[in-house]
Amino acid sequence: MDVILLERVEKLGAIGDVVTVKDGFARNFLLPRKKALRANEANRKVFESNRTRIESDNANRRGEAEAEAKTFDNVKVMLIRQASNTGQLYGSVAVRDLVEMLVADGHKVAKSAIVLDKPIKAIGVYDVKVALHPEVSVTIKVNVARSPEEAAMQAEGVDVMASMFERDEAGFVEDYDPNAEPGATAEVTPTAEQQPQD
Repeated sequence: MDVILLERVEKLGAIGDVVTVKDGFARNFLLPRKKALRANEANRKVFESNRTRIESDNANRRGEAEAEAKTFDNVKVMLIRQASNTGQLYGSVAVRDLVEMLVADGHKVAKSAIVLDKPIKAIGVYDVKVALHPEVSVTIKVNVARSPEEAAMQAEGVDVMASMFERDEAGFVEDYDPNAEPGATAEVTPTAEQQPQD
C-alpha cells in the first residue's frame, strides 16, 4: 500500500514522502496513529494544501522535545529488584516501571516513547533509548540491582556477578592419591620429626 507520511517515521522517510509499506503495517499502525494518509489523488491534494501547517506543527513539537531533551542530561534510573544468585531477575523490568521512575524524577514521558530493544531480565547497567519526538531521542542509564549497595558498585563499573564468583586462589588443596579406593581419604604419612622415638 502506498502512503503519504505525515511525520518522520524511522527507517521509512520524512514528512511528505510517498512510501510503499505492507498493508497490515499501514492499517494497524500508520493510519490509526495518524502518521500517514493513503496515497490517492484526494489525499495528495489535502496534504499539499495543509503541508505548511503540518510542517510548522512538527517544528513546534520538535522544539518542545529538544527543550525536554536538555533535562535528560546524565539521567540515571535505579531499580531494586529480587534476583537469583546468578543475577537473573524474578520477572523482568517493564516499560511501565521505567515510566514510573522517570515521572517520579520529574520528567514527562509517554509509555510509547521508551524503546526497549529486548526485555531487561538480569541485573546490570543498561542504556535505554527514549524517543521524545520522531527526530529527537535521548539515552538514559538504567541500573538494575538487588540492593542499593550493589547498585552503587555497578555505577562505579564493577561487574557484581564476576566479583561474586571470583575464585579463591590461595585456598585449601587436598592431597590426591590416584591409587586410592573410591571414597577413601588421603593417607597421612608421618614425617621424620613425627616418627615415634624408641
